[in-house]
Amino acid sequence: MITVGVILTLALLIVLMTVKVVPQQSAYVVERLGKFRGVLQPGISFVIPFFDRIAYKHSLKEKVIDIPEQICITRDNVQVRVDGVLFFQVTDPQRASYGIGDYIFGVAQLAQTTMRSEIGKIDLDKTFEERTTVNQAVVQAIDEAAMGWGVKMLRYEIKNITPPQSVLHAMEKQMQAERERRALILQSDGEKQAAVNMAEGQKQKVVLESEGLRLRQINESEGQASAIKSVAEATAESIRLIASAIQEKGGAEAVQLKVAEQFVQQFGNLAKATNTMILPANFGDMSSMIATAMGVIKQNNK
Repeated sequence: MITVGVILTLALLIVLMTVKVVPQQSAYVVERLGKFRGVLQPGISFVIPFFDRIAYKHSLKEKVIDIPEQICITRDNVQVRVDGVLFFQVTDPQRASYGIGDYIFGVAQLAQTTMRSEIGKIDLDKTFEERTTVNQAVVQAIDEAAMGWGVKMLRYEIKNITPPQSVLHAMEKQMQAERERRALILQSDGEKQAAVNMAEGQKQKVVLESEGLRLRQINESEGQASAIKSVAEATAESIRLIASAIQEKGGAEAVQLKVAEQFVQQFGNLAKATNTMILPANFGDMSSMIATAMGVIKQNNK
């Protein structure tokens, strides 16, 4: 019974050593007598006990490692502290096993040296603006070097860029001065626009006033012309009526009477206005003066 138990135990142990179950997104590197034999893919695989062994186990999932903070010197000789995060993935388990002793340590060191090199190419003011460019440069440099390690660089992200305190104070003063300069520019632009608006409004006011004055003068001149025309037409009409009345029977006698009345009235007004009058020589001959006036009227009618 003991022998049977030993045999069953050995058989079970051999079965367990023969059957290997590889999890999803994993890869096992198998060596036979110390030499690479193959890579076991996810699922059930069989190996030869005592001859084959699982030398390396790799996860094919995306990995994230923290790149420690390091001191970098910018192109304008300013020391800054930079740290980041690196994302990568094992794509070739065989190269990841035999291409390098520790690929995680290798990509971390390569990320640090590449970061120092890229930061040294730009000025301090550009380090915050060129993060995307620096990230892409680091990924490209590490990817080219890690190609023989069976590792694919996916992306690199800078977490923090920390300048010295003196530089931070200088940057704060610079930003404050820049904000003040922009405020002054905005204020001057506002005052300029206000002055332009006031000048434009004054100009429009003058134009409208002149236009109103012109229209007023035109209306007044048209009104005066219309009044003069109306007076002239009325005068002409009255003259025509008088001329027509003179041509009728008894018209001449009526004119003589009217002339005599006006003559006497005007001399009466003259006598009231002054104590001294100069009378014509024939003032006593009223009929001759009226006859003279009637002669003038007849001549005008002809």
